[in-house]
Formats: sequence, structure tokens, C-alpha cells
Amino acid sequence: MHIDTILSPLELPALARRDLRGTACVVFDILRATSTFVTALHHGAAAIIPVNEIAKALALRKEKPEFLLAGERDGLRIRTGQSGGADFDFGNSPREFTPERVRGKTIVSTTTNGTRALNSCAGARQVLAAAFLNLAASAEFIRRENFTEVLLVCAGTGDSVAQEDVLAAGAMVDLLAAARSPVSDSSKTARQMYGQARANLTAAIGGSQNGRRLLGLPELSDDVAFCAQVDVFNLVAVMPADGTLRRAA
Repeated sequence: MHIDTILSPLELPALARRDLRGTACVVFDILRATSTFVTALHHGAAAIIPVNEIAKALALRKEKPEFLLAGERDGLRIRTGQSGGADFDFGNSPREFTPERVRGKTIVSTTTNGTRALNSCAGARQVLAAAFLNLAASAEFIRRENFTEVLLVCAGTGDSVAQEDVLAAGAMVDLLAAARSPVSDSSKTARQMYGQARANLTAAIGGSQNGRRLLGLPELSDDVAFCAQVDVFNLVAVMPADGTLRRAA
């Protein structure tokens, strides 16, 4: 198994020119998109449709009024002025996606970076949305499916590297890399960063740019500790060719 890692969202456009047909892409947006998607699926959501634009989310809801809308811009729930007249049902806090609200529902989500990162991986043999919340289950799925090429994709923040995503990628490298596994330099970097932070992961995530911002917002500050939990959900979130995230069978 060869493990490569994209550390910066600036690298995402190049994926369109890369042959991913034999690759498993694992997308991390720890604060907070992939953590939220994993939580929603754990709590019984039927599916999540990640889209890049607010207009696309609204169009899908117009076609299917039963769909729920979720998303953020600048970390905050999309409100009337941004969505053309309708507030979204959810923001991007995983704590909003309770069983009572999401069980059996299809959720259309648009976020600043996470949904774009997922859609940039279209054409891969397999696409996973992963977080610290389901890290071990995702790693076991990759080992079981015996992928020869694994690409860890850090969604980042805007055009910048997000420390929390790099830490999650490093944790995945730590789980997947055998003694003789070929590992890219970027994967080694992520693994080294995780090794330095693993003793106090919550503090490391809270000290990131996104972590500090969320900790400064009383209504969202608890998201940091929530997203820093490791292996609390035993599920794998996969996105097949139809572009819809579901819980793997």
C-alpha cells in the first residue's frame, strides 16, 4: 500500500488531472464537515449529498422538498441573506445532528472546504469521509479492501493548511503504514505532527486556527472537544460514483 497525502487545499484542482481510478481517497475536514457527516450517519441519516454551492443545495431542495439543508459560510449557518430567502435547517456543528432530527433523512450540505474536497475526489475508486470520530473503522475498511493506492486529503481552511486535518491524516498514516509501506514525504510530515500532538489531541486541535475561532464562539466552542474524540463511532462513510455519502454496509 502506497500512502500519499495532500496537505493544502491549493493542491485539490490538480486532482482533476490525476488518474484516481485505483485510488482510495480519504477526506478529512475535522473542524467540522467530515466530523459532522460521520455524526449524522451514525445517528441514522439516510444519506448526505455534498455540494459546492448554495444555489445547488437550494435547487435540490426545490426538487425534493423533504431534503434537509445544512451548511456554513465563514463557520456560521447559512442564513436568509446568503441562501436567497430561506435559512438552512442546520449549520455545520455535529452536535446539531441528533437522532431525532436526522434519522431517515437525506441532508444536502455545502461547506467552505469540506464538500469541495469530497467532490474534488470524483473519479476515485473509493472516496471516504473520515474524522477522528471514526478513524479506526475507516482504517480497517481500507486494509480490508486491500487498496494499493491511498490518498489522504486535508480539506484545509480557505486556501490554507488546517492543522487539525493534518493531524488526522497523520493518525491515519500511523494506523495504515506497515514497516515497509511506501509513504510520501507529505505523509511522513503529517505522521510526525500527529506523533507530537497525540498525547493531548484536544489541546492541539483547540490551538489550531479553526480551533481558536470556534472556542471564541460560545455556541460552537463545544465542537472542538467533540471533534477531538477518537473512535467513538464504528462506521465508515463512503461516497460512490453518484456523489452521495452513505454508511458503508
